[in-house]
Amino acid sequence: IEGWFLGPGAEGPGGPEFNEWATETAAKYGTNFLSSVSDLPDPAQPRVALISGRTADNPRLLGECIEAGCKCIYLEKPGAPTVEELQGMKDVAEEAGIEVLMGYNKNVCKYVRKTREFAETVPDSHVTFVSNNAYENTPESLGECFERNAEGMLKNMAIHELALLVSFYDVTVENIESVTADKEFSSMQTLPGPSGKDFTDFDRIKFTIKTKTGKEVSVAADRCGGTDSYATVTDAEGEEVFRYYMPDEEDKVLVKALEEKYPTAMPYFFTQDPDYVTVKERVSKHTVTGDEAEGVATIAIAVETLRVAEYLTPTLMEQLA
Repeated sequence: IEGWFLGPGAEGPGGPEFNEWATETAAKYGTNFLSSVSDLPDPAQPRVALISGRTADNPRLLGECIEAGCKCIYLEKPGAPTVEELQGMKDVAEEAGIEVLMGYNKNVCKYVRKTREFAETVPDSHVTFVSNNAYENTPESLGECFERNAEGMLKNMAIHELALLVSFYDVTVENIESVTADKEFSSMQTLPGPSGKDFTDFDRIKFTIKTKTGKEVSVAADRCGGTDSYATVTDAEGEEVFRYYMPDEEDKVLVKALEEKYPTAMPYFFTQDPDYVTVKERVSKHTVTGDEAEGVATIAIAVETLRVAEYLTPTLMEQLA
């Protein structure tokens, strides 16, 4: 379903290329390309929808997918612009008996699993999840990034790490005892976007959360930190004893092949490709067989993750002001 390139944007930038690709793909695989969910035929087998549009459109799209007879919905992060809207989507889906699973790919990442497993072997260990993007460190590049991702870093780039904290470290708004920004690492800027309007966001942020149930975990995110994400484990003395990268040496072979095939794509698409394949396969299998989609976040986790993001953003901004 592509409402823009198959509609008003057909003659604009990217439109002709998309339509040429769509025509070739339809002829080769029999894929239907439609401009609206309402154009879908009745499902002949269990139907799963992947919603990956503008965040603000997601509440409407979820309702349309339910009307179109979807059994399961795969919703890309963060799901909705606000907690209230995402909670409303959760309520609508539950009333219709439709399961909504989330595209938090790092929940099934190899580096996350290996880091958590290693941390369990180290007494009083501390885990830090590090997320990097490869934007140019210029006002123009970051200003464009801030405007395009106007919901803010913690609701966008770092939302994957927050989902890990909610999923595996007992982090909820009510269970946060303290959050402390690393002021030496962190940076917050106010920059004009392409529209000329100013946007304030983190270009780098690092913080540590302590929970009331005794857990402690850190997150670092850097818009201009490069293409690799990783996690570290430190021991009781604060010495790093483990580090695992995404991609690892095995996955770098795939990354190189994808870079050659899609030279104009953003670098993080390549490093995240294996994990998105895993999420999509597990959601698809779950839709057909009913087997548990192991490790895949639910919309309930997404609601709490968004609540945590909304709680942390003003708290951390105040600490850095």
